[in-house]
Amino acid sequence: MADVKGNLQLRSPVVDRDNTRRVKNGKRKYSALFRAISAGAAIVCLLFAWNWLNQLYNASNRLDELPIMHRNPYIPPIKLQPLSSSNLSKFQDCSIRNLLSTGLPFLKTATPPTIADYEERRNRIAEALVADSVDAFVVEPGYTFKYYANVSQPEWEVWEPEERPFLMIIQPVQNPKDGKISANTTFLCPTFEAPRAELLGMPFSQPLQFVKWEEHWNPYTTLSESGIFRKPYINGTEEIKIMIEEEMRDFIQRGLGAAGFRVVGLRGEVESVRQRKSAREIEILRAVNTGTVEAVRQIRKCLTPGLTESEIIEVLDNSLRAIGLKPFFDIVLFDENAANPHGGTNGSKVLEPETFVLIDVGAHLFDYSSDITRTFFPPFLRKPAEGEQIPAHLEEKINVWNIVLEAQTQSMLHLCPNQSAASVDIAARKVIADAGYGDAFTHRVGHGIGIKAHESPYLHRGNTHTPLRSGMTFTSEPGIYLVDKFGVRHEDVFLVPEASVSEAFEVFGPKTLSSSSTLYLEEQQQEEEEDGDDDGKEERKRQGVRQVNKQRPKQRRGPEILSGRRATSPWDP
Repeated sequence: MADVKGNLQLRSPVVDRDNTRRVKNGKRKYSALFRAISAGAAIVCLLFAWNWLNQLYNASNRLDELPIMHRNPYIPPIKLQPLSSSNLSKFQDCSIRNLLSTGLPFLKTATPPTIADYEERRNRIAEALVADSVDAFVVEPGYTFKYYANVSQPEWEVWEPEERPFLMIIQPVQNPKDGKISANTTFLCPTFEAPRAELLGMPFSQPLQFVKWEEHWNPYTTLSESGIFRKPYINGTEEIKIMIEEEMRDFIQRGLGAAGFRVVGLRGEVESVRQRKSAREIEILRAVNTGTVEAVRQIRKCLTPGLTESEIIEVLDNSLRAIGLKPFFDIVLFDENAANPHGGTNGSKVLEPETFVLIDVGAHLFDYSSDITRTFFPPFLRKPAEGEQIPAHLEEKINVWNIVLEAQTQSMLHLCPNQSAASVDIAARKVIADAGYGDAFTHRVGHGIGIKAHESPYLHRGNTHTPLRSGMTFTSEPGIYLVDKFGVRHEDVFLVPEASVSEAFEVFGPKTLSSSSTLYLEEQQQEEEEDGDDDGKEERKRQGVRQVNKQRPKQRRGPEILSGRRATSPWDP
């Protein structure tokens, strides 16, 4: 198009301004919506990642979610150890969540020992020393030192047990006014180490007393010439008679002997002080053992096919840490690996639907030990209905499981005052032998438990002269181990109750303890040695035992279980 002068003129396009505005507004809306969705997705991803990391690395902090009535300020959660594989995080999360969901009521009443508790223990030792006619009890850092003065060997010597003796000497002193016996405690210590000993915070209400020795002195002669031992000596001789604890190293024993001390081993009333637990100790043992059992029960619910023995150990340890318990050993064994009671394999065996799982585990709370064992099927093996036909290999596992449980039940009946330590073992062993598996029960039935997982008295059939006393705590852990097949063990912790008047005069009382226990022992030994002997003779012997048993009270207060509740089936450990 040209104007009048012949110049070209370009026509402006027609613009729909309303439509353009609508397009721009639409783009803005979609852009804002996209940004909002992106931001929301990012927030969701961040929240998911935070939640996942929190579950994986800080699962123990879930204690904060528990009702305050079940919180124990003395038991903080312990930092979890990193897992060897991220694939275990779901398994661990399930286990810890299940355990925390119980509310942890078993931890509610446990509290650590106080200074007064430690002083009471030392005073009991002083009274026991007088009863045993001993002038002093001498201890070096270890479990016994921990029990009486709250210092373990690693807490004194972080690097290794050293050659310089640091000894606690507990002596009985008598108050001239009331005649009451109490403990006087002195420490034999290198001079340069005394300030460090002061910083250990040992539970004494009075300043610590030291006999100090220089590096170029003989520490044992220094002790004997220190003047802390005064005549007349309690033992009634011219020698200073000292009792040492069972863990004392040989060179210290020899050094004390060479310095003129008469050294005797741990025994008598002195040994029994640690064996009989106080109310506070019992509550701690109840808490740590019940917690350990509960951890095993809850982890079982989370098991899946393909897990290895070692992987279960990892997660079980962290589950215990999450509730404030300190694991110190784990044994997880599948099927034929459990035929060796304490394992020894590399932990690589894989969990399958019909696997028999044996878990033996211990943890610490306030330095007291748990030691429990459970044997069970994984949760993904369906429990057969009543009357349902069961494959022979599974039927054998179930049968052996029930025999071992009955053996534990019978052993419990002997965990009473004035029974012999041997009688507990013999009762369990008889059940297993009668079922035809006598040779497959290869260890003692149990042991004392306290600040040390294994401590005296020991429950074996040769210990016929040790009477059980109220306040003692024991494991009962019978087992059957079938080579190349499987192993079964049930282990719980029990408290010997207070004796009633009738129980104090049972046939297994002090005067008849040895003869009664020996009667059962001889019966079993004779049955083993004289297989095929005259049935009438054996029956008369059994009748004699039954006649003696008729003299017992019909009602006897049984032991108290300190590990929650016993297993009821391979599907309910």
